[in-house]
Amino acid sequence: MTTLDEAAAAYRAAKEALDAARPVLAEAIVTAARAGVRQSEIVRVSGYTREQVRRICRAAGVEPGE
Repeated sequence: MTTLDEAAAAYRAAKEALDAARPVLAEAIVTAARAGVRQSEIVRVSGYTREQVRRICRAAGVEPGE
């Protein structure tokens, strides 16, 4: 296997792991928002922007608080 093959395989594996982790993180964000965790704390922990956190929460029917 060449270095390029190895790098491409590592990239695909990392992308698959990210694709699997993204909905888990979104659910945790929604759960935290429903529990009253401040949006600024959710942003700090998740690494997402405020707008992305708002989008995730709104899609789940939750308006995140400030």
